[in-house]
This record gives sequence, C-alpha cells and structure tokens, in this order.
Amino acid sequence: MTSTVLGPTLVAVCVAMAVAAAVVYRLARLGPVWVAPAAAARAAAQLAAVSAVLALAISRLWSSLVVLAVMFVVAAATAARRSHASRGSACLALPLALGLIVTVPLLILTGLVPMEGVALVPVVGILLGGTMTAVAVSARHALNTLQLRAGEVEAALSLGLTDRDARHEIIHRAAAEALLPNVDQARTAGLVTLPGAFVGVLLSTGSAAQAGAVQVLVLVALLLAQSCAVALTSELVARGVITRSGHYA
Repeated sequence: MTSTVLGPTLVAVCVAMAVAAAVVYRLARLGPVWVAPAAAARAAAQLAAVSAVLALAISRLWSSLVVLAVMFVVAAATAARRSHASRGSACLALPLALGLIVTVPLLILTGLVPMEGVALVPVVGILLGGTMTAVAVSARHALNTLQLRAGEVEAALSLGLTDRDARHEIIHRAAAEALLPNVDQARTAGLVTLPGAFVGVLLSTGSAAQAGAVQVLVLVALLLAQSCAVALTSELVARGVITRSGHYA
C-alpha cells in the first residue's frame, strides 16, 4: 500500500474522480460544475504545502509547538466564522483551549503521547479539528435557536428566570447536537467505520492491536474535549457573550 500511494497512478485516479464528481454536479444540478474539482485542487495544494512544512517542523519540538500554535489560531478563526455570530465570536477560542487543556496534559503526563513533535502534532491536530467543528456547530445551532424561539425566551423571563437561565433552557439541547457526530463515530468504530487514526497506525505499523489502542485513546479524548468545549460554548451564548444581531441579547 505505502509503496503505491505516491506516483502518477494517484494523480490519474484523483483527477478522474474529481472530473466524475463534476459530471454528477452538472447532471444532478447540485451546484456549479467546478465545485468538486476546485475543492480537490485546493486540498492537494494545501496538503502538499503542509506536508513539506511538517516534514521539517516535527523533527524538532519547538517548531512543532509553533505549528500547533498556528493550527490553533486558524481553528479559532474558522470556528468564529462558521458560528455566524455578530459579536463575541473571538471568545470561541476559549472553548477550543479548554478542550485541549483537559486532554493533552493528561496524555503527555501519563506517557501515552510522547513529548515529541511526530506524536504531538497529529494527536493534537485531531483533537483540535474535532473540537473546532463541535464548537462552531454548537454556537451556530444555539444562536439559530435563540432567533427561532425568541418568544420562548421571553416567556421564560416572565416566569422569573434570569437572562442566562432563560437562554440556556432554550439552547442546551440544540448545542448538544454538535456532539452527536463524534458520539456516533465512537459507537460505530470498527463496525461501520475505521477512523483515520486507526487506518494511519495500521498502515504504518501493521499492528491491528496498536491501531485499535491509539484509536480508542483518540476517540475518548475527543469525547472529553468536545463535551467540555460545547458546554462552555453553550454557557457563553447563554450569558450573552456571543450573540447575533436580530435575536434577544
């Protein structure tokens, strides 16, 4: 497998699949025909650049930490943009940081993840990426819910609830939906899906047991990181720190 990944066959197959996707877009009227090829080309360019940088960065701890810092900034900016908040979106960096704080030190201190760039970058990257998605989705769902159910917030206030409690009563279920994808992935791991960490370790070591152990570690760490991050995101929205113009604030 590893000996045939890089080469003209890979390029030809990827181009063929991108063109096929474009044809499907055209025939089924899913959107502009260039969406899939453009996304594929962008992914290839980005991954090529990142691969070149990581090959040098992960050889040293300090440069690996710089890479992780850049990844965090990009993740925070992406979560802020995807939340569609009009005020306070920068505060979504706090849930992202919390997700890493409650997991990464534990993994390092127990020796499960060595303090080396080659181990830190992929593990922290997986945790950061999954938490970013959960934070962005939970914030957007919570803000959407406040817009759609503004009358219920007013009703809760009329019953004597505080601003925070009134908002939280309305949004807590919507925010929790952001956790469902990773919960489902954990439930179906090995039965329906073979997650990326499992496949990566399996291809690199050939050990199914080692791959399974790493994947369990990553999945459980993600469950903790996302749970804490979504809880804080919901709290920030409930307290009016993160808002969107047009809904009760």
